[in-house]
Amino acid sequence: MYNVLIVDDEPLTRNELVRIIKSRNEIGDIATAGDAVQALALLREKNIDVMFLDVKLPEHSGVELLEMLQEQHLRVPSVIFATAYSEHAVQAFDHHAVDYVLKPFSAPRIQRAISKAIHRTDTERVAKLVASLATSSGLVQAKPGRIAIKSQGRIVFLDPSEVMYAQAEGNYVLLQTGAGSHLMRECLTQIEQRLAPYGFLRIHRSSIVNSAFVSEVQPWHTGEYILKLINGKEFTVTRTYKRNLRQLLSKNGGGTVLGTDDAKL
Repeated sequence: MYNVLIVDDEPLTRNELVRIIKSRNEIGDIATAGDAVQALALLREKNIDVMFLDVKLPEHSGVELLEMLQEQHLRVPSVIFATAYSEHAVQAFDHHAVDYVLKPFSAPRIQRAISKAIHRTDTERVAKLVASLATSSGLVQAKPGRIAIKSQGRIVFLDPSEVMYAQAEGNYVLLQTGAGSHLMRECLTQIEQRLAPYGFLRIHRSSIVNSAFVSEVQPWHTGEYILKLINGKEFTVTRTYKRNLRQLLSKNGGGTVLGTDDAKL
C-alpha cells in the first residue's frame, strides 16, 4: 500500500484529488495539508510515499518545503507538482519531481501521474531492500574498502578512493568519480558520515571533497578560500568550514602553505 499526502491551500482541489486517488486499490492513507508547515508536521509523523504539492502556498512555497525536508534530513517522497503555474516546471524538475500536472486537471492525467510516482517508489523500495540484504549478508565487504550505494534504482559498489567529491543536487547527492557520476537519493550528511573515514572533508554546506584530489587552496579577500581539485574543479570553502582546512594541512605535513593568511585558519 502507498500513503499519499496532498498539499494545497485550496480545499476544493484537495477534495478533488482525494476523490480521484482513493479509487485506486493500492492506495492506503490519504492525508491533506493546507500549507507547508502542516505538511512538514505530517511528513515527520507519517510514512508518506507520494506527495501532491502545489507550488504557491501560504508562507512557504512547495519548493521551499522540499528544501526544508532536505535540510532536516527527512525522507522525501515521490513528488508530483499539481499547480496552476506552468513557469515553475523547470524548478520542479530540478528537485527531481516525478511529474508536473497543471490545473485544471483531469482524472486520467492524475492517474497517470500517480502511476509514475508509485513506480519510482517501488524502484526505491527495491533498491533499499537490496542494499539492506547486501549489508546483512556481508556482500558489501566482498571487496575490502568498497562501499555500496543506491544509484537510480541500482546497487553500485564504489571504491571511495576513486570518488573526487560529493555535491548536493536538490533532494539528491551527486558522487563524481574519474569515470563518471552517480546520483543518489540521500542527504549529504549521510554521505559525509560514510565517506569521512576515507579522507573526505566538508568544505561547504552542499559539498564534500576527497582530500587526495586537492591540488591547491587559495585565500580570498572575503575571508573564504578557493579549493581546487586536480581535475580543475573549484569549490568555495566558506568560513563555517574553514576549520576543516586545518585537517587538510595536518594530513599533508602542515606548514605555511597558505602564506600570511594561514595563521587565521
